[in-house]
Amino acid sequence: MCDICGCSESKSGHASHEGAGHGSEGSRGTTLAVHESLLAANDREAAHNREHFDAHGVLAVNLMSSPGSGKTSLLESTIDALGRRLRIAVIEGDLETENDARRIRAKGVPAVQITTGSACHLDARMVHHALHEIDLDAVDLLFIENVGNLVCPASFDLGQHRNVTLLSVTEGDDKPAKYPVMFRKSDLVLLSKSDLLDVLDDFDPEAATRHLRTLASQVPVLRVSARRPASLRGWIDWLEQEYQQRRALWRRTAVAL
Repeated sequence: MCDICGCSESKSGHASHEGAGHGSEGSRGTTLAVHESLLAANDREAAHNREHFDAHGVLAVNLMSSPGSGKTSLLESTIDALGRRLRIAVIEGDLETENDARRIRAKGVPAVQITTGSACHLDARMVHHALHEIDLDAVDLLFIENVGNLVCPASFDLGQHRNVTLLSVTEGDDKPAKYPVMFRKSDLVLLSKSDLLDVLDDFDPEAATRHLRTLASQVPVLRVSARRPASLRGWIDWLEQEYQQRRALWRRTAVAL
């Protein structure tokens, strides 16, 4: 998949976790050491990004999902619902094209597109470079729309404060069981395209929630549909509460200093 995170078959990495029978013990050890070094360097950059967000009073939310789950459509509807109360900016991640960033800019919101080429996820360095194109003093809420992938994005801290994972009802309700790392790292799970539950009979929201709880995750699970603004109320409330809680923390930290 990607040489940057090491999940391509030829360079092992993520693949070696499940395909441990390939290669010698020494090569696996070398691969693990390189992977750990890569993540350590990324974590340092992520901490730097988070310092920027905190210094400017910006809540950063990382959106993760498989391709086609409706992340960009959700962002468009979120901007419509929340854009007059919070100043929003977006960093878009895709392998190619600026299509999603154009859609966000059409809503009057600044958006920076990161095209990753062959990389199947964003990393903290990419986000840091994108931040140079955003006036953080003019932003309250920054969304980072990660590359569509239920595996690699979960391993890379970007400096975000919260992770939100979308699970579309057009996918299997057993996705939390199949991709536990992604869902364990989530602070909120959104069942997207929920309007389609009216015509689908092969996705059980309760089953999806049970799979999530089996992972010992008690995070909220909300049903949302970009086509039904009323369904976004819980999502919007969650964002506003997260922002207010973060602001209170920043104020306490400033007083302590």
